[in-house]
Amino acid sequence: MKKIINDPKTVVAESLRGLAAAHADVLRVADDPAIVVRVDAPVASRVAVISGGGSGHEPLHGGFVGQGMLTAAVPGAVFTSPTPDAVEAAVKAATTGDAGALLIVKNYTGDVLNFETAAELAAAEGLDVRSVVIDDDVAVKDSTYTAGRRGVGGTVLLEKITGAAAERGDSLDAVETLARKVIGQVRSIGAALTAPTVPHAGEPSFDLAEDEIEFGIGIHGEPGIERTAVVTADELVARMVEAVVTDLPFAEGDKVLLFTNSMGGTPLVELYLAHGIAERLLAERGIVVERRLVGPYITSLEMQGMSLTLLKLDDELTELWDAPVNTPALRWGV
Repeated sequence: MKKIINDPKTVVAESLRGLAAAHADVLRVADDPAIVVRVDAPVASRVAVISGGGSGHEPLHGGFVGQGMLTAAVPGAVFTSPTPDAVEAAVKAATTGDAGALLIVKNYTGDVLNFETAAELAAAEGLDVRSVVIDDDVAVKDSTYTAGRRGVGGTVLLEKITGAAAERGDSLDAVETLARKVIGQVRSIGAALTAPTVPHAGEPSFDLAEDEIEFGIGIHGEPGIERTAVVTADELVARMVEAVVTDLPFAEGDKVLLFTNSMGGTPLVELYLAHGIAERLLAERGIVVERRLVGPYITSLEMQGMSLTLLKLDDELTELWDAPVNTPALRWGV
């Protein structure tokens, strides 16, 4: 294992210190428990949007803390859910209780249980805390890592859109309703060429031969639904588009946001190539790509691979996507 680290036990803490040093104008980092909070939080009249999960998916979630996106993020150890006390600490740091807080939870058993416990603890202290669970992965109905479909690339889009709604002053009821709307209209699929190596494990999460692709992978190094021989980009992207489009399903005339994501180790030259193929295939189906996001925004350490996410847009979702955002990982309109 070759990584730019000092000690596997201190990777997350040291990384968070670097995040704070690089983006002190946008966010602050607290220790014990570790949380990342927007510099101007809490604001009494603004709903707090909070998310989190295991580290190793950067820039998710800490890289999306800032104006127009997350109010706070809760990083666990690598590929490990944050504890309930850390989530509760983030809630208290991000909201005064006047406007309340929305927790965005990816559908993994540990995340769901720990965020649910934190919400109950916060509610016991009189805070209005709601939770939504995102489960956009079309690859599996169940896996050893989650009950039901996993929360993957759609999480990025959900955090941006709900964060924009909170920024413009929407109520907690309105932000929660909007979140559930996004969850109902977003779908994702992933594929891997290599497995990630968790620092404290020191070896790849699964074995994958040089001539194999893992189709339908998650973001924690869990295997996919099928292992196939390496195929051309045209063949791989066509299969990914088919899996996503037919699940909702998306139909001719739909306007969508297409998110082409690197799992961490895929270079942009390959990612843009794949994105171009996806755009062409969607156009052939009469699906209109109105907004795009391309890059490593929800990763799995150094995994070589990619995911495709489609979100069905309407005027409101498009307006919120376009709204100004200023975070370490996403910035426009400011």
